[in-house]
Amino acid sequence: MACVTDQDIDPAMMRKQYRSEIVHEESLAGEPMEQFARWFQQAADSHLFEPNAMVVSTATPDGRPSSRTVLLKQFDSRGFVFFTNYASRKGRELAENPQVALLFPWHPIARQVIVTGTAARIGRDETAAYFRSRPHGSQLGAWASEQSSVIGSRAELDRRYAELAERYPEGEQVPVPPEWGGLRVVPQEVEFWQGHENRLHDRLHYVLEGEKWRLERLCP
Repeated sequence: MACVTDQDIDPAMMRKQYRSEIVHEESLAGEPMEQFARWFQQAADSHLFEPNAMVVSTATPDGRPSSRTVLLKQFDSRGFVFFTNYASRKGRELAENPQVALLFPWHPIARQVIVTGTAARIGRDETAAYFRSRPHGSQLGAWASEQSSVIGSRAELDRRYAELAERYPEGEQVPVPPEWGGLRVVPQEVEFWQGHENRLHDRLHYVLEGEKWRLERLCP
């Protein structure tokens, strides 16, 4: 292990006091998706960079975890939807173990939303509708990249893309890749975290019990 010198940045000395209003239970919505919609709107109104960015954590059947940042593309009473290549690492892991966690890290407003639940593929019609809304270049990129697989060089990736751009020029419909589509995370627990001074943060935790949501406060 390398020695820490006087010139190195010491993360233990990085501290920030969070100053914000207390979140009271009675101010929250009766179910978490409605509360998420409120906070998501506030995050967007705060002009955060990509407030729909979320960390998706998956695990293999034997418990080996992995995480990555993806973009939330839809949410409603049914859950949270993102899109990926089903043959990617997260796609393969979720096919074998649908347990998943999402984290929305809204650091500039000292908030987080943490979701745990299960993931399932959405219908092909829903996938196709979203795919058609993507920019032309992103549609080609979904074909060019065999996500999570090993590739020899950046030049090879660029060559694949160039060949696809020649085959499907701007204005021509690009078919939906068969291994590409949406995943909906159905929440079972959702935590709303608000930072406060002296690390006395608010942690309001929704738990699904049967068909009803129970709200509890957790110690920070």
